Amino acid sequence: MKTACVLAALTASASAFAPAQVAKSSTALNGWKDDMVVGITAPVGFFDPLGLSKGKDDATMAMYREAELKHGRVAMAACLGWYITASGVHPAFDSKLSSDPLEAAAQLPTVGWLQFVLGCGAIEWLAQQIKARPGYQAGDVLGASYWVDNSDEGWVDYQNKEINNGRLAMLAIMGMITQDLQFHDYGDQIFKPLVQ
Repeated sequence: MKTACVLAALTASASAFAPAQVAKSSTALNGWKDDMVVGITAPVGFFDPLGLSKGKDDATMAMYREAELKHGRVAMAACLGWYITASGVHPAFDSKLSSDPLEAAAQLPTVGWLQFVLGCGAIEWLAQQIKARPGYQAGDVLGASYWVDNSDEGWVDYQNKEINNGRLAMLAIMGMITQDLQFHDYGDQIFKPLVQ
């Protein structure tokens, strides 16, 4: 199990740095790639290491972008929560849970998991209600597209930073979980077994 996690993490991180192969043809997807300026950033360009976008229409690609944004936001929150927990802070439980985030998750009482699931469900329900509004853009749950569009370079730069930070956070949280499972080291300097 641990070996499979490590191999999956290494494969995912290695494929993230492979150069994207973009062929020129006139499909709807290539039009989306050319017209869409958000998310196509150096050094990888159009980020699709597994080729999931081949033959997909604009609606599917917008759904993929929304999923990427949502997973990136959750991963950024998870990275922050990981180190807060590792520092021994558990605001709701008087710091009585383990400082190891994976052990703390196992020690969390049923009522804590119920609150977590209901909270996530409420956020998902609210996001579905927001998606029904006219002019909704993928991932824009706060309605920023009503005030600014992608012709503003500052806004595009902000969106690219969010996407890139989310991509990094997705890789980072998987690395932290793998490191904890493999070496039982979850705090700062989690990679010290690799440099000693």
